Amino acid sequence: MTIEEVPDRSIRICADRGGTFCDVHASYPDPEDPSQRKELVVKLLSQDPGNYSDAPTEGIRRVLEIVTGEKIERGTVLDTAKIDYIRLSTTVATNALLERKGHKHALLITRGFKDLLLIGNQSRPKIFDLNIRRPLPLYSEVVEVDERVTLVGYTSDPKAEENAIQWNEDATIRRGYRGPGWDGEGHAEGPGDVVRGISGEAVRILKRPDLAVVKCDLQRLYDAGYRSLAVVLVHSYTFPEHEIQIGKLAREIGFTQVSESSQLLPMIKIVPRGVSSTADAYLTPILREYLDGFFKGFDAKLKDGRTQTPRVEFMGSDGGLLDLDNFSGLKSILSGPAGGVVGYALTSWDEERKYPIIGIDVGGTSTDVSRFDGRYEVVYETTTAGVTIQSPQLDINTVAAGGGSCLTFRNGLFLAGPQSAGAEPGPACYRKGGPLAVTDANLLLGRLIPDYFPKIFGKSENEALDVVASKTAFEELANQINESQERAFELDEIVYGFIKVANETMCRPIRALTEARGYSTGKHVLASFGGAGGQHACEIASLLGIKTILIHRYSSILSAYGLALADRAFELQEPSSTFYSSSTRSSLIARLDKLSSDVRAELARQGFEGDRVVIERMLNMRFEGTDTALMVLPDSRDGEGDEDFEAAFKRIYKSEFGFLLETKTIIVDDIKVRGIGKTFDSLGESVYLEVEGLEITAVDRAKADSTNSVYFDKIGRVDDTPVFLLDKLVVGDEVSGPAMIIDDTQTIVVVSGAKAVLTSKHLYITLE
Repeated sequence: MTIEEVPDRSIRICADRGGTFCDVHASYPDPEDPSQRKELVVKLLSQDPGNYSDAPTEGIRRVLEIVTGEKIERGTVLDTAKIDYIRLSTTVATNALLERKGHKHALLITRGFKDLLLIGNQSRPKIFDLNIRRPLPLYSEVVEVDERVTLVGYTSDPKAEENAIQWNEDATIRRGYRGPGWDGEGHAEGPGDVVRGISGEAVRILKRPDLAVVKCDLQRLYDAGYRSLAVVLVHSYTFPEHEIQIGKLAREIGFTQVSESSQLLPMIKIVPRGVSSTADAYLTPILREYLDGFFKGFDAKLKDGRTQTPRVEFMGSDGGLLDLDNFSGLKSILSGPAGGVVGYALTSWDEERKYPIIGIDVGGTSTDVSRFDGRYEVVYETTTAGVTIQSPQLDINTVAAGGGSCLTFRNGLFLAGPQSAGAEPGPACYRKGGPLAVTDANLLLGRLIPDYFPKIFGKSENEALDVVASKTAFEELANQINESQERAFELDEIVYGFIKVANETMCRPIRALTEARGYSTGKHVLASFGGAGGQHACEIASLLGIKTILIHRYSSILSAYGLALADRAFELQEPSSTFYSSSTRSSLIARLDKLSSDVRAELARQGFEGDRVVIERMLNMRFEGTDTALMVLPDSRDGEGDEDFEAAFKRIYKSEFGFLLETKTIIVDDIKVRGIGKTFDSLGESVYLEVEGLEITAVDRAKADSTNSVYFDKIGRVDDTPVFLLDKLVVGDEVSGPAMIIDDTQTIVVVSGAKAVLTSKHLYITLE
């Protein structure tokens, strides 16, 4: 295909920049049949400063070279005329948080609350640890703002509705507060104006900020080199005016990043709201710097074309795509893993059979585990690197065990991780003098074959994996281990011992997502993906009692492939702070209707209308007197065709805690509407339906491309293990273990007793 033959705005590119590898998936019109699309995959190291400065840009350059047939020199500003869209997920913000390499910023907070975020919520993650090491706050300096607002009355007052201020339609007071402290005469006790907050609560303005003083403080910070701020004021979730004033002033002075808590997270609870705002001020500048560098690799049309083509979209932590305007550090913390969850969820779920799925993404640095049962499991408060963040994120458990996890022997124990060899220098076999890692163990056991593995190593990026380096390092470690043992272990036993430790480490978060929550692990399907997933999937499933494994054709780059399937997302949220009752339900529904209309309008601006938009309406609810609110989205179980939020809340609460507080009334803390712009109407028939209709044929060993000596649990070395090429198998072929199935980017180990059937998009593996 020549560059002239490639239609304008026709190449769709998705890039996932992980900790070790950057994966790129692209599709473009088939030259022989333009109604069909061809796909290609590019895999490269996330960091290789000797050859390129930015991995996604380099991957996109290679895609354009392949599709257009035109040589493009490295460092050239890329022409985007042929590109429809670029979708990107990145771990830049995640790594900045983990490594504490974010942007220096200052915190502006209400006077008297200077140390609030340092004190935190007094939680003790390790309750019996006598030596508490609290992570330092993210901000570098605190400035107290002499302002204060307070609430009139309180939601949990047994006579709250009776005592509350009554408002006229123009938001003036019709009747004053009648609760404790009322002076019997005025509208409410005490000084200051009383106004109605966004949540409906009455807010008394005790002290307005002196903007001249604030401006002096901001100028001092600016002169000291600060360019990023977090603004966190008491009760700003319902009365954001003071934060907005300060934010406007800061931008006029020249601050490039101002994270106002009321605009980021209009939720009650100042501590998580404040910490999240400081995290945003800490991470967003780093993310913006990275994205500015990314855009410099392309012509100006890419950054300007946010709603038209070519456009750039980013994966958010909640599994939805965001445009450049809505993408921030706070929303990107799980950007990378989220793409994989979307990928396996949309390609493995069957709406008829409803088999719950466990997704396990075994990457180079870590393993990410999640669960899908027809709906993405979202959590609204998570702790990452000791920082508790309040922001919607997919419920993904991460454990430091992946292909790059370092293998060590300490105090008589085999350890896999948590340290990682990463991409630089990488495992010992990467030819950069790296430490022993899980990849080295798989290589020595024959589960990775250098002849089939991408030759991207060495100074010229064209050398294979170095078996000798792995073997030499393992022999040294084996000698150290055997010195402390009563009998000497063989090298294979020691190497496989590390694999068993890594497998068990990967199983822990799966049990936390299933057994710990009352789900039977064995009733799930295991969707395995990530570069190292295929080498471990069968053994992990066996440990968990799972009988069915799905490995997608693009499993090694599923986080990138998931970007191609993902939907656009936009959400709005407002505080509520009211009881849920028959008298308040209509006003709550009216507010949900208003937010729904605003969400639809924004998605229409982004090009999604009519049937392509799905609206999800939620209330954040809790029992009076409790501290734990649950974000409730009713479904068909909670009333046909009607949003029965109370029934949904009680069902979810009972499932989560095992009991109900029947005598307590229900309080609504927040209302939220999430809009989803659908990328595809349908992804075709499910893999389970396809397997039922397939004519299955056992593959003759003669069809194997080669044989290899591979070590398996319980049966040891199998010197003539057949190695099949995935591309040479046809739909309906069945491979029986022990065997290996390989393509350009992944190696799948089929253990003894397992059978792998090839479908149009998956390997469907069943265990005895």
